[in-house]
Amino acid sequence: MRNDDTPCIVIEREGSSLGSFMIGALVGAGVALLFAPRSGEETQAQLRTKADELRERAELRVRAAQRELEDRLDRARDGLESRVGQVRDAVEAGRDAAREARGDLEERLERSKAAYRAGVEAARSVSAEGSEGGGSDDV
Repeated sequence: MRNDDTPCIVIEREGSSLGSFMIGALVGAGVALLFAPRSGEETQAQLRTKADELRERAELRVRAAQRELEDRLDRARDGLESRVGQVRDAVEAGRDAAREARGDLEERLERSKAAYRAGVEAARSVSAEGSEGGGSDDV
């Protein structure tokens, strides 16, 4: 901990690097003004030139960041559309398989019902033949 009254600069890093860049540029410009060996007009002209260069560089960085963001969004959108298509295909294949399984099940159920009916009819006919003969074997 410092006990003297010497001024100091504390730099905290928070936020984007573009903001830090801008703050650094402004501090540098201020220091350059204080220690410049040129006249006021020359310094102002140089500051305008440097400010224009700084603005152009910042605009280029912003445009590059926008392009990168757009590219990432496009890739993400393409990947999402691809996955949605895969899910749709899988759902449709599941529906087709369910329809096929239901058809097979209905067919087996009908065969079972037909066999049951045939068995009932056979039992009735055997029962009817037995009751017509009187139940005894008199010869």
